[in-house]
Amino acid sequence: MRIVSLLPSATDMIYELELFDSLVGVSEDCNWPPQVKDKPLVARNRIDLSGLSAAQIDEIVSGSKSETHSLYSVDADLMSELHPDIVITQDLCEVCAVSSGDLSTACPIGVEVYSMNPRSLADVIESVVALANRLGVPGQGEGVARAMKAKIQGVRDAVAGRPRPRVFVAEWMDPPYGSGHWLPEMVEAAGGTNVLSKPGEYSFRTTWEAVLAEKPDLVVLAACGFSLDQSLQRMQDLRLPVRTVVVDGDAHFSRPAPRVADGIRQLGHLIHPDVVPDPGLPFAELTPAPT
Repeated sequence: MRIVSLLPSATDMIYELELFDSLVGVSEDCNWPPQVKDKPLVARNRIDLSGLSAAQIDEIVSGSKSETHSLYSVDADLMSELHPDIVITQDLCEVCAVSSGDLSTACPIGVEVYSMNPRSLADVIESVVALANRLGVPGQGEGVARAMKAKIQGVRDAVAGRPRPRVFVAEWMDPPYGSGHWLPEMVEAAGGTNVLSKPGEYSFRTTWEAVLAEKPDLVVLAACGFSLDQSLQRMQDLRLPVRTVVVDGDAHFSRPAPRVADGIRQLGHLIHPDVVPDPGLPFAELTPAPT
């Protein structure tokens, strides 16, 4: 089977399902595993965000959504040359990855477009199984799902019965966005009490004043689509009067793929370091503002 993945989470899953050799094309946002850089780029970002501040990126992205302009350009000629049997995309967030709407004129006639749209933590795990079934490797899918569940349950067991500190996870920083979809469940699984947002809902714009009014014990900055270094470049001056930790939001939080289980382990360690071992994922603590 020849697979084109325009969805970073699906590319992660394809690697875990041991189907990486069947992957013939990807989008520019697909960055895991590292060797994915050698795959042909079927979709590219229309806007270079590398030199922009968080506020400038939010303005551009919000404007693109309101004007219904896609942030991605799909190479129809390359898509045709690659002769994929299946193209994997999503419709959950037009900002995060190429959507099925972007493929309306770029996909060869007759090619299956498979859309993945998980909203909850259970959905993320089930999407691995569903994709594996569709790609003809159900056994691998069940194995990856079991491994994810075991990691998550290990954290749940470790923090059971302990106090649950109040935690706010920000999916963006200027302005702050409250976390949505599966992230509130990640906090709960890690032994915290998630504040401001609810499981399964979309992320939303808020203010740091509103966040601090909830009296969080911990603020986790997990910027959607950004690595730790990319996030730190844009929040060096942020100082909150509460413990504030920056993590790799792209790899372990905002991307609905097997590595969210590792994100839960990291959250568990940040919230309850005495009972949840450090999984070794990168993070950085910001200097707090004086209280």
